[in-house]
Amino acid sequence: MRESLIGLHGALILAEQQTYERVSGPVQSVEVLIELLQKDPWFTWLHPIADLLVRIDHLLQDDTCDITGDNVAHLLGEIDSLLHPSVEGEGFERAYYEALERAPDVVLAHFRIRKLLTKAA
Repeated sequence: MRESLIGLHGALILAEQQTYERVSGPVQSVEVLIELLQKDPWFTWLHPIADLLVRIDHLLQDDTCDITGDNVAHLLGEIDSLLHPSVEGEGFERAYYEALERAPDVVLAHFRIRKLLTKAA
């Protein structure tokens, strides 16, 4: 699941970068893109996925934390509830819907995660 979520996050970053560049001009470097991802309001809607990835990595790397079925079920539930695009929604839901509408790679990554979530249920 982690790898699929990373794939989705990457596809969303690329889709947003392309849209951002059409409006604001080219992003000059990876460093500039990273700064935009962290600080520019254009990209803040992506933060919930990045936050989930950080929490997953922390759980996997923390030797004092036992990975339990409850931990995994909770994270899968968060992923499932987050990844619901909505044309009527606000914030993440709406931006996610728009990214799915314009970027085939986002659609493929979304499908992979939905498939994994279905198997995990």
